[in-house]
Amino acid sequence: MKSMDRCEPEDPADSGLPEIAGLGLRRAGRVIVLDPDGRVLLLRYDNDPPDGRHWATPGGGLNPGESYAAAASRELAEETGWGDVVLLAEIHRHVRTMEHGGRIVRQRERLFLARTDRACRELGDVAAMHASDGIAAWRWWTLAELDTTAEVVWPAGLAGLIRAALGR
Repeated sequence: MKSMDRCEPEDPADSGLPEIAGLGLRRAGRVIVLDPDGRVLLLRYDNDPPDGRHWATPGGGLNPGESYAAAASRELAEETGWGDVVLLAEIHRHVRTMEHGGRIVRQRERLFLARTDRACRELGDVAAMHASDGIAAWRWWTLAELDTTAEVVWPAGLAGLIRAALGR
């Protein structure tokens, strides 16, 4: 099974897509962090199938009672060590079918835009957290690199989402 991105409304009853029997629902907030030169921070996961090796924006699942924005901010701080990056706006919603916690789930994601004022900013002391979460690497990508990479990047079309959010 390959992970898929689907744009769909927040309410599954309005999606027009049949619910997939037995799949759990997970909610996640993610952050598209841009540096002053327009590069985006991505984290690499070297997972077993079905997800496989892929790059993704910082973020993760909501805790009980937590909003998407609060989860995105918390996860960004946990995965980067930066407590000073402010979310600017929600720019995209989609649903992904993926493996999480040993089972296949439908993950509803909201992506938020944020900026850091330092070019290619280094991460804080997060090596232990990365090891426990399966984050194998991180790097800053230009939009041109995203356009031409053969690597798997989640969500698909990330460079286009960023350009649209920035009005380019």
